[in-house]
Amino acid sequence: MRTVSRTDEVITDFIASRPPSRVDGVLRRLTATADHGLLWFTIAALLAGKRGTTRQAAFRGVVSIGLTSFTANAVLKELLPRRRPAAAELPPYRTIADPPSSSSFPSGHAASAAAFATAVMMENRRAGSVVVPLAAVVGWSRVHVGVHWTSDVLAGAALGTAVAETTRRWWPVRPTDEARARPVDTVPTLPDGEGLVIVSNPYSGPPDQDVSEEVARYLPAAHQVVVGDGTSVETLLTDAIDELGEWVQAVGVAGGDGTVATAAAVADARGLPLVVVPGGTLNHFARDVGVYDIQEVVDATKAGEAVAVDLALVEAHPGRLDDPADRSVTRTRFFINTASIGSYPELVRLREQWQPRYGKWPAFAAALVTVLQRSERISVQIDGKWRKVWFLFVGNGPYFPRGAVPAWRPTLDSGLLDVRYLRADIAFSRLRAVVALILGALGHSRVYHQREVEQLDVELLEPSMLATDGEVVEEAGRYTFRVARRPIPVYRRDESRWTGRVRPFLG
Repeated sequence: MRTVSRTDEVITDFIASRPPSRVDGVLRRLTATADHGLLWFTIAALLAGKRGTTRQAAFRGVVSIGLTSFTANAVLKELLPRRRPAAAELPPYRTIADPPSSSSFPSGHAASAAAFATAVMMENRRAGSVVVPLAAVVGWSRVHVGVHWTSDVLAGAALGTAVAETTRRWWPVRPTDEARARPVDTVPTLPDGEGLVIVSNPYSGPPDQDVSEEVARYLPAAHQVVVGDGTSVETLLTDAIDELGEWVQAVGVAGGDGTVATAAAVADARGLPLVVVPGGTLNHFARDVGVYDIQEVVDATKAGEAVAVDLALVEAHPGRLDDPADRSVTRTRFFINTASIGSYPELVRLREQWQPRYGKWPAFAAALVTVLQRSERISVQIDGKWRKVWFLFVGNGPYFPRGAVPAWRPTLDSGLLDVRYLRADIAFSRLRAVVALILGALGHSRVYHQREVEQLDVELLEPSMLATDGEVVEEAGRYTFRVARRPIPVYRRDESRWTGRVRPFLG
């Protein structure tokens, strides 16, 4: 400790001995802008103006600042008081007019700066490359103007970094921008969309976006059909395929996940590969596949590059599991992302409503609390055992993170379903779930169950609503979930070929 104090004094004396320069004024103004986190909140507001990882970075940064500020100012400064450097030891042109009087250890400015910069870097490296140097300069400015020792700043930076990294426990960062899937080398090339029948749904995405215009511009040789009032996606595609006959080599879709699921079912029935153009609001499936814009679609279809992707399906049966007489009226629906029974559809609706404003994980946490307050228990038989649950979730493939809120898929062709449910037959189950979620320990809670299976048979005491890919589509008393017998080829650009490097994936 004596060595640290001596080093602090040597650095402060060195700064005091330097002649005046323009840097003094710049650092005084910069350190003032960081008071009460104003600088970081301003940057967060700018980042939040753009959807995607920049908005997620902004929200994670603000949350990290809040947690760090509380830890540094309300806890550590009270437990570890330390005097600040004497203002008289620095020349007047280097000091600030109203220096703080609280404990010098740790530096709250450095802690907040490091927390925000680390959080932004975790979500968006491009934005982080700008914020990190700025945060370092803010930290150094506290030493330069004489309100902190160097060790205060280093301790604050370590604290902020640790707090931001800790948010990964309950708010995971997606480690890759596309899921792993085995390549399919037998799909035809579709230059300019030649041989492609594609359905565009202008109702899927933002009201100011007409995805059909993009399709016409980038895939001029494709045969495009556009969804209108009262028209069926399935009917539009099947009629066009029947009319064009052997010219058709692939089925395409530009729309949200519900539209994609219908088009995928048609492609599977006709034995054709699928082209997906992001045209919805959130585009979960397109993001998992690794298709972020129509230019990637153009590249993949021109080169004939695709991967194998599982389709999942759910069979809705009337009657009971031990009554096979009703099998003849079983209704089958495909889903590409998730299916759910109980209150989960409402949870998804609220999360997607709040996600553009707050980010996925905060929106999910708020939606979970809201839904658990309103939801009713459902009695369901799983694996021959009757349970009361708040909801049942079935994912098309294993979702990550395991033992927590499902967020993304590391693989697209596992042949498995991800089954999760929240028990309602345990005392204080809702409170336990919320506390476990906050602590990042949901996977260790007795109320939360998760496993991976090839098929799942479910019977309900009373008929319950089924939602697939976020849309309520069915009501029945018995359901069978399984993966389709064969995966479907989905066009995806080979990034190792187009960028000269292989994207990382979660194994």
